[in-house]
Amino acid sequence: MILRRMPVARTLSSVSVLAVALLTLSVRAVGQAPTPPPPKKPVPATPTTPAKPATTTTPAKPAGSTSTSGTPTKTGATTTTTTATHPGTTTTTTTHPGTTTTTGTHTTTTTTAGTHTTTPAAGTAHATPGGGAGGLHGATSGATPGHPAPATHGVAGVNHGNLAHAGPKGSIDRVGPHGEAVRMRANGRPSDVHRAGMDIHHNLAGGRRVEMERADHSRLYYERGRPGYIAHPYSFHGHDYYRRSYYYNGRAYDRFYNHYGYRGIYLDVYAPARFYGIGFYGWAYNPWVTPVPYAWGFAAAPWYGYYGAYFTPYPVYASPSLWLTDYLISASLQTAYDAHLAAQEQAEMAGTAPPAPLTPETKQYIADEVRRQVALENAEAQANGRGADNDAASSSIARILTDGQPHVFVAGKEVDVVDAAGQECAVTDGDVLQLKVPPGPAATTANLVVLSSKGGVECPRMDVVSVGFEDLQDMQNHMRETIDQGLQELQAKQGQGGLPAAPASASAPPVTAMVAQGAPPPDPAGAQDLAAQAQQSEKAEQDALAATAGGPSDSPGAPAAPAGPPATISLGQSTDDVKGSLGQPTKIINLGAKTIYVYPDMKVTFNNGKVSDVE
Repeated sequence: MILRRMPVARTLSSVSVLAVALLTLSVRAVGQAPTPPPPKKPVPATPTTPAKPATTTTPAKPAGSTSTSGTPTKTGATTTTTTATHPGTTTTTTTHPGTTTTTGTHTTTTTTAGTHTTTPAAGTAHATPGGGAGGLHGATSGATPGHPAPATHGVAGVNHGNLAHAGPKGSIDRVGPHGEAVRMRANGRPSDVHRAGMDIHHNLAGGRRVEMERADHSRLYYERGRPGYIAHPYSFHGHDYYRRSYYYNGRAYDRFYNHYGYRGIYLDVYAPARFYGIGFYGWAYNPWVTPVPYAWGFAAAPWYGYYGAYFTPYPVYASPSLWLTDYLISASLQTAYDAHLAAQEQAEMAGTAPPAPLTPETKQYIADEVRRQVALENAEAQANGRGADNDAASSSIARILTDGQPHVFVAGKEVDVVDAAGQECAVTDGDVLQLKVPPGPAATTANLVVLSSKGGVECPRMDVVSVGFEDLQDMQNHMRETIDQGLQELQAKQGQGGLPAAPASASAPPVTAMVAQGAPPPDPAGAQDLAAQAQQSEKAEQDALAATAGGPSDSPGAPAAPAGPPATISLGQSTDDVKGSLGQPTKIINLGAKTIYVYPDMKVTFNNGKVSDVE
C-alpha cells in the first residue's frame, strides 16, 4: 500500500503524566476508551487582529495582496542588494535616483535641491522598543486593524510572501514602475516575482509556486508536481472561512480553513470536515494494551527506496500515536518524492548538506505532538456536537507560540528559509523542525531548529532558521490534515493486519462538521482554471523581469520636475511611510528589532518598524 498525502491539523498544550496514567488504567479496567483531556485554555492572541469585513459573505482582503501601493514614485526601477555582515544582521544596498526628505525624533531635516533645513521637533521623545525580534531578520509590528502590518524589511508595497521579508545573502530586490517586484538570487536567477496580484516563487529544489487572488477574493494556488487548489471565501457563524478544492492527477477533494487574523496577518487554520465519536478519540489517544506489529506495504515503493536511509518505521506499535507518526512521515515522504521527480531538472543547485535521518528521539517528539492533536480534535468534536464554534486561537499556531513549551513541526511542502548567517536553504516534506523559544510579542516569524533533513539543498541538522507564521501554520495544517487521514484509515482497518480491534464505542461513523455543511460548491472547471493560471504566470514573470531589469527610466537632459512641498516624517511612522516619502534608502541595516535606513545625507532609525531617531 502506498500512502497518499492528505489534510492538516492543530495543536494544544501537553498532557500531564498523571492524567495519562489515570486514563490508561481506566481503559484497562473498564474496557472502554476514555475521553482525552481537553486542551488547556489558550493564551489570548496578541492584539492587532484584523477587523471583520463589512459584509458577512466575503472576508476582508489582506492589504497588499493585490495592491501596488508603496512603490517608488520614480518611473525607473529600484534595485536592492542584500549582504550578510554577521549572524542576525543583514545590510541592504539600494541604488536609485532622487532627493530625500526626513524628520527624526528630535529634529526635522528637509533636503530640497541641495539645501538642508533643520527644525527642532517639539515634544518628541525616543520610542520604547516593543519587545524582542521574532525572526532572524526582525519583527513586523504596527498593524492597523483590518490590515496586515507592514514588513520591517523587504519590498515596499508587498505585504505577503517572501518579498515581504528580507532576502537571503547576496539577493537583489528590484521594483518596477507599476508595482512589479523581483528578487534575484546570488546566482542571477529569480526566486520571487510579484506582478498585478500574482506571486511566483522558484524553490531551491526546482519547484515553482504561483498564487493569485481574483476579483471575487477567491484564491488560486498552483505548484509544479503537487496538488493545486482554488479557495472560495464564505462566512459561518460570523467567522471567515475558505473552502479549498484541490485538484491533482484527475482527482479532486476539499479542505476547510478558518481565515484567522493574528498579529496583523491572516492565517488559514485547518478546520476538520468530519468528527468522530468521543469513544474513538479516546481509543486513538491512549496506549494499546500490548504492542502490535504492522505491515505497511510500502517496502517496494520507489519513494521508500529513495528515502530508506532517512526513515525507519517502528517494528511494533505500542500506541496509536506511534502508528500515526509513521503514517504522517511516510505520507509526507511520498509527496516529497513525487515533487522531486517533477522538479529535479529545475533545481537551483545541487546542494552539499549531508542527510540527517530521523532519530528515535525526534520521532518521539512527533508522536507527542500527534497525541496533542488527537486531544485537540476531540475537544473540537465536542464543541461541534454542541453547535459551538471552534476557537481559532486554540486550533492555530497562536497556542503553540504562547504556551511556553517546545513543539515540533513536520514540513508538508517545500519552504525556502534563511538561517542566522543569511544563507538560504530548503525545508521539504518530512523534514522536522523544533520551536524551542517563543518569538517576541511583535514578531511575525519564529526561529526553529532543524532536527532532521534529507540533505542536498535542504537545511543541515541543528541549523537555526527563520520561518514566517504563514508557513508555520501551513506545517501545522499539514500535520492535522494527515493525522485526520490516518484516523480514517485507523478506524477502517481496526482489527485487521495486526491492529487491535476498537471497542464498540469507537466504531461509530464520523459526522460532517457544521462548518463544511454550508460551504460554497467547488469550481466546475477548477483544474482547467489552475492550468490556465500556470500558463499566464509564465508571461507575467517575463513581463515583471523586463520591467525591473533596466535602470532609471528618466531621460538624460529632461527638464527636472518642479519641486513639491517637502515631505514630513513623524515619530512613530512606519518603514512604508518613510519609503513613500523619501523613496528607497541607499542601505538598510537590519539589527533585529532595530533597523536603520541610510540615505545620502542622513540616517533614519526604526525600532520595531517605527521611526525612533534620525541623524
